Amino acid sequence: MSSMDDWWRELPMPDRQAAAAAGERQAQLTKPPGSLGRLEQLAIRLAAQQARSRPAVERVQVAVFAADHGVCAEGVSAFPQAVTVQMLQNFAHGGAAISVLARDLGANLEVINLGTVEACATRSMIRDESIGAGTGNIAREPAMSEAQLRQAMASGRAAANRAAANGAELFIGGEMGIGNTTTAAAVACALLDAEPETLIGRGTGVDDAGLKRKLAAVRRALLRHGETREPLAVLASLGGFEIAALAGAMLGCARHRLPVLVDGFIVSAAALAALRLQPALADWLHFSHRSDEAGHGRLLQALNAEPLLDLGMRLGEGSGAAVALPLLRAACVLHNSMATFAEAGVADGDTPDH
Repeated sequence: MSSMDDWWRELPMPDRQAAAAAGERQAQLTKPPGSLGRLEQLAIRLAAQQARSRPAVERVQVAVFAADHGVCAEGVSAFPQAVTVQMLQNFAHGGAAISVLARDLGANLEVINLGTVEACATRSMIRDESIGAGTGNIAREPAMSEAQLRQAMASGRAAANRAAANGAELFIGGEMGIGNTTTAAAVACALLDAEPETLIGRGTGVDDAGLKRKLAAVRRALLRHGETREPLAVLASLGGFEIAALAGAMLGCARHRLPVLVDGFIVSAAALAALRLQPALADWLHFSHRSDEAGHGRLLQALNAEPLLDLGMRLGEGSGAAVALPLLRAACVLHNSMATFAEAGVADGDTPDH
């Protein structure tokens, strides 16, 4: 699919000088070297990404992309598609998990509707960027056209542009769409050349019969799709509007030197597609948690990712990333505010072993 404008071709690199300065500061803090574990490397990576020796993640942008999926016609979800719009309203009213977490964390939350089967009442908190009334049924037809894929990725890029313009220091992408664990699994299977059984779980909680339907739908989708592993072709054939938008958002954030905290299974599938388009994106991603969704471990392995948390979460919406955000903030405040040996009057090497 070469006709699409590949605006992600050139991504900046993290700042090596900032990383070196942050590493030097870590070596001077009043603690045994390495005693804060992964928090030390988190601070150094954030410093390199933000091109400053003292990083911060106080200004956080959360963008939740919502869309419906035609594959629901195959009976792959325990919930009807009407729930997608109902959850959009719940986001607008502040009652969803990510709404509560964003409010508590002082993060800015926006919700982007990319296309639902049922009409969604316009509310001030919901951006209407509808591409269509959900995707095609991937078991029987392509999810979207090349033009629709371009539009979805552009919506993600625009969200990244808004985050950067508002001075965000970290971006969290979330998703909502009944049926999207099926779609994400199909995308991951195609990109990894993996058997559906290794990546498909129960999603919203389907029973054994529903799980069989889900497996059958993905098998049909992969058979219809064919052998190509080209990421844009995979997204158009098997993806969802929100999955394509998330891929675009991550690539857009990297262009702005904006770190991304990746959520669970569905966002990780989008990250895999984006990384296949531009491997340099890896420098800009942090992985928040290991989802309880069956295929997420396989995805994380393919992404060479070591998540921060493992809490058995599988809600989506960006909620797992939001729960992990305080760890990044702790890494920054320790890095920025701890005394150095010189400041504390402690001889280097005389710190206790604790």
